[in-house]
Amino acid sequence: MGEYVEKKEETKINKYLKWTKMKNIILLLLLAASMYQQARGQDKEWKGKKCAVVLTYDDALDQHLDNALPVLDSLGLKATFYITAFSGSVQKRLQEWKQLDKKGHELGNHTLFHPCIGGAGREWVSKQNDLRNYSVRRIENELRMTNLFLQALDGKTKRTFAFTCGDMKVDDSLFINGMKNDFAGARAVRNEMHKLNEVNLYNIDCYMVNNHSFEEMKAWVDKAIQTNSLLVLLFHGVGGGNSLDVSIAAHRELLLYITQKQNEIWTAPLIEVAEYIRQQQPGFKH
Repeated sequence: MGEYVEKKEETKINKYLKWTKMKNIILLLLLAASMYQQARGQDKEWKGKKCAVVLTYDDALDQHLDNALPVLDSLGLKATFYITAFSGSVQKRLQEWKQLDKKGHELGNHTLFHPCIGGAGREWVSKQNDLRNYSVRRIENELRMTNLFLQALDGKTKRTFAFTCGDMKVDDSLFINGMKNDFAGARAVRNEMHKLNEVNLYNIDCYMVNNHSFEEMKAWVDKAIQTNSLLVLLFHGVGGGNSLDVSIAAHRELLLYITQKQNEIWTAPLIEVAEYIRQQQPGFKH
């Protein structure tokens, strides 16, 4: 009788062990499935794409209208053009710049006169456009004047801003802090890219193109795809117009490559991307 009871208890223990083992396997499978779904969600967090790429063009140059815009429009790509309101091209070709909004591009704010911090290595900065001679109130007034000018062109009250020369301070103050209600975001010039939850909307990093080849720029795009990041590209000259240039051929080849990767890349003006990031970041506090 004792032997029977022992065998019965042993059977119960074995059944319990088997059930515990199976339960642990099920829990592990459920955990793995949850982690897989979470990873898939992160992999597609840029409006269902792996990454976001924003094309930006600074200083309102003739070459943007002549060399960049036709390629963008032919490929259906939308970009942000950062307008310096008093630039020579804007003065001469105002109606052409006005048409950019109708084609789906953003007219971004790049100041009224393009002031920068002067000094050693920046002798080209004139005294009147040297941020060292500005007050915070003056830069705020000029930025708001530029916003009003751009509103007269496109009728819009929401747009992004790009720091001139990457300079963010006047009198040791971050002047953007008092203007966060004026802009949906602000682009800087540091060569970095970030995931959606890491982007600082008032210090958006970008990769500045300075005579880079197509292969070099392609590597940036591929990295954005692999890391599920936001890549903002900054162009000045396109086939001329600025020493910070990109050849017409390399520029076109890059845009074609981005178009070919549209199943993985979300491409939009920075205003659209900034507003999307604001919605997605929990407890937005930037």
